[in-house]
Amino acid sequence: MSQDNAPQDEPLIDLVIEDDRWEAFGLEHLAEAAASAALAGLGLPKAGFLISLLACDDARIATLNADFRGKPTPTNVLSWPSEERAAEVIGEEPERPEPGEVDDPEELGDIAIAYETCAREAEEQGKPMADHVTHLIIHAVLHLLGYDHIEDEDATLMEAHEVRILASMGLSDPY
Repeated sequence: MSQDNAPQDEPLIDLVIEDDRWEAFGLEHLAEAAASAALAGLGLPKAGFLISLLACDDARIATLNADFRGKPTPTNVLSWPSEERAAEVIGEEPERPEPGEVDDPEELGDIAIAYETCAREAEEQGKPMADHVTHLIIHAVLHLLGYDHIEDEDATLMEAHEVRILASMGLSDPY
């Protein structure tokens, strides 16, 4: 089904809010917009994909970071792709996933985002928290799609996509 024919009310984000500050912040709308922009920036439709997003606090993300990365400290955002999508060659584009049906979307993976760390980083960087969170969600969606920043060539590619997608939303280069 093409994006033009797809119902526009199907959410891309399956949001679970554990910290009420995210509700007051308006994360649901911001996350939908950021994830949609990330997919559109890579030529992918919103329809036919699903991302699970856990909106939590530092304590919860520290536990997740310890469990999955061996780092028992809070971080801003974590992501778990539903499958390995990385490019075969360093610095090259990962293969794009195919969308599922609107009633059976392709699950891209899970993201967790921590309120306190995001708020602190935005304040330290002198930027609106909404801009910072938008960047982090785009960053995490790119991870779900196979992008990474461990190798310099991969980081250059990923950051270029982030900057271009953010610019399409009227937001400045975070780097």
